[in-house]
Amino acid sequence: MKKVEVNIPGKNYSVLIEQHLFDRLEKIILSKKSNKNLFIVIDKKVLELHRTKIIRFVSNFPGKYFIHEFVSDESNKSFTSADKMYSNLISQKFGRDTLMLAIGGGITGDIAGFVASTFARGIQFIQIPTTLLAAIDSSIGGKTGINFSETKNIIGTFYQPEMVLIDTGFLKTLPEEEIICGIGEILKYAFLIDQKFFVTLRNNLSKLIKLDASFTSKIIELCIQFKGDIVVADEKEGSLRKILNLGHTFAHAIEIEQNYKIKHGKAVIIGLVCALDLSRRMEILDKKLFEEYLQLPLLLRNFISIDNFDADHIYEVMKRDKKGNNNSIKFVLINSIGEILVDVEAEESEVLQSIQQGIGYFKK
Repeated sequence: MKKVEVNIPGKNYSVLIEQHLFDRLEKIILSKKSNKNLFIVIDKKVLELHRTKIIRFVSNFPGKYFIHEFVSDESNKSFTSADKMYSNLISQKFGRDTLMLAIGGGITGDIAGFVASTFARGIQFIQIPTTLLAAIDSSIGGKTGINFSETKNIIGTFYQPEMVLIDTGFLKTLPEEEIICGIGEILKYAFLIDQKFFVTLRNNLSKLIKLDASFTSKIIELCIQFKGDIVVADEKEGSLRKILNLGHTFAHAIEIEQNYKIKHGKAVIIGLVCALDLSRRMEILDKKLFEEYLQLPLLLRNFISIDNFDADHIYEVMKRDKKGNNNSIKFVLINSIGEILVDVEAEESEVLQSIQQGIGYFKK
């Protein structure tokens, strides 16, 4: 079993990575002396695919449990869905001695984490990501949130889990689209970590698409270790942690403008291309490096397709991004791999051109 420690002051926790790890969940919970009253928020599709495994776990567990099924899509990452969770927690007589398990992808983890952080002023919480994207990114670092008023994750908290358990066996049931979404976040790390990681990913992308067990586990571990170090240094996104938003200011706005017809990970791939283009336009990124870097996300262009889009609407949505202020948009841009600039402002005309150019690579 691989273990990555996230040593945040006052809230250290482990990220465990292993195939069939879920089969050991009962022993892990009991060994950590966690609460035994389980409120399980699970993606409905995950429950359908792994019902036998889930039922076997809860049937053997010595404490009280309740399974809350959640239909995982962005439109359900809302106050309405959170209200249903609060209602079940109260009606089933759960209190502060509750352990919430989030079993699913990033959407499930985000909303379950938000509810866990606010119910009874905070209950224990374990992330069990079942998608590649959640495993390498959203399950780590304590960000929780829901969407509101055409703005992604604008309502939320920083709330670190008790632990994160990544059973790579869950990944075997992922459809191709979810694999590509996970790779979208991994591409972000290719620009953040170092040149070696970038080249390794570029030369072995097909292994990741096929979920080669050894290669995938190594990539997951490296991404988690990098993000863990960033979160330890800057838990509340005061400065350094902002680099993890590379491509995301564009991506979130594209998702909203497309009415969530494009999934987050795919939007991140497009957003990275837009960010690369804006970096070049502002002469932050050298033209030669731009052309080299652009090739990596474009290796996935056949998996992504956008029909029509409104660049002006995307720009207006970006103004509401929580990272901006005074109606200005703050961008994360790139000078070179590992050299990232945060809180960069740009002219509206340049941003609009980058939106047009970036999305243009993926237009039908």
